[in-house]
Amino acid sequence: MERPRQGFWGLWNISFGFFGIQIGFALQNANMSRIFQSLGTSIDDLPALWIAAPLTGLLVQPVIGHLSDRTWFGRFGRRRPYFLAGAILAALSLFAMPLAPALLFAAVMLWVLDASLNISMEPFRAFVGDMLRKDQHSAGYAVQTAFIGAGAVVGSIFPWALEQLGVSNAAPGGGIPDTVRYAFWFGGAALFFAVLWTILTTREYSPEQMAAFDGARAEAADAGARALAERGNISGFAWLAAGGAVIVAVGQLGLEKEVYLLGGLLAAYGIASLIAIRLARSGRGANMLASIVGDFAGMPPIMKRLALVQFFSWSALFIMWINTTPVVAGAFYGAPDAADSRYQEGANWVGVLFTVYNGVAAIAALTLLPLLAARFGKARTHIFGLLCGAAGFASFFVIRDPHWLIVSEIGIGIAWASILAMPYAILASNLPQAKLGIFMGLFNVFVVVPQLLVATVMGSIMQAFFPGEPIWTMAFAAGTLGLAALAMTRVKEG
Repeated sequence: MERPRQGFWGLWNISFGFFGIQIGFALQNANMSRIFQSLGTSIDDLPALWIAAPLTGLLVQPVIGHLSDRTWFGRFGRRRPYFLAGAILAALSLFAMPLAPALLFAAVMLWVLDASLNISMEPFRAFVGDMLRKDQHSAGYAVQTAFIGAGAVVGSIFPWALEQLGVSNAAPGGGIPDTVRYAFWFGGAALFFAVLWTILTTREYSPEQMAAFDGARAEAADAGARALAERGNISGFAWLAAGGAVIVAVGQLGLEKEVYLLGGLLAAYGIASLIAIRLARSGRGANMLASIVGDFAGMPPIMKRLALVQFFSWSALFIMWINTTPVVAGAFYGAPDAADSRYQEGANWVGVLFTVYNGVAAIAALTLLPLLAARFGKARTHIFGLLCGAAGFASFFVIRDPHWLIVSEIGIGIAWASILAMPYAILASNLPQAKLGIFMGLFNVFVVVPQLLVATVMGSIMQAFFPGEPIWTMAFAAGTLGLAALAMTRVKEG
């Protein structure tokens, strides 16, 4: 039995909520460094404050994926209730963020905002796989990517557009400019109503229908836990030892204090593994911890290969989100200080640049990438996209006029479209449907871990080798996308 084929409006409704979610992410990505610096933090402290975003994703997405695979809320479905809960919390966070009276409040609200966005976002990845036939996966993720690009365009351009309409972009007292304040309020409303559109215009297939659709692709929910019960404790102790070694190295080598978090996470996973193995051996494999650890340890081979690609890809993206504003303001506008009016001018231009790469991504997802994928395959198309992004980051070193950075963003936009579409289309066609939510959530670990690594280690590297020269972060971004393209040559499509 096969799923019904979705037409244009079916594809539209399934992914329209992502348009609103990405408005929230775009406002966060383009403006949080600006908000933090406007409230008094230094550029060297930005990575530590940005840790909130990837850390919440690391914790939230596997849990939500696990829960949404295993729960059914009757007529409300299994994914849509999570869409709604996350949208409500994210909208409230976007309304509260611009009211931040101090740096601490802004940092806490970033944690809440990112957790809320992840609650809504994670089930959307699995939702496309739930609702579409296998031969429509590429189209479904392409449409989703187009909405991501369109939402990011709206979120990125809004502060700049408000300034053109006469809204004040100045923050002489060290607060948050009105352009950013109004943009966040608009974004909160847009996010909520976009997600509500998907909730009201779609109807999920029942568990019985899903079982009939998937047949051989269905997999027992406790398979990962059973495999975990047969594993030894050596790997758990190895993770624990690795975490301890990192923590010791921070003190011995004088690394930035944020690296403690990386060591703590490695040790925490080691402890979680040991507990999960014990639970599985005692017959309590259905426990959420045992299920998540078991599925992580038992990832399909194609997912492991794509995980390495994601690790390098998202390292570059997180470098870009943290550093583009200080790079452009300092290297192209000559204003590293947030109190300088030229800094705010440069920050607004970054909003335009982010608009360009997201707009390019939306167009490429619906035009260029499907054509290339049909002719050369999804894997080779992704290699092409990653190399375009590497060239875009490298061009920051040859361009002198900030307006020409738009050319750089074209390459970055093609890479962004490919990163958001190709790996997920490959995965959705090769993963067991019964575990699509948890595997998509675990795949996000390889989106999050590189971001944590950048947030904890990049500051130490820059302080040691390039103090006061953030533009060199663009060289790291170009290099990691090159490594991602190289890793992608090992991925063979199913």
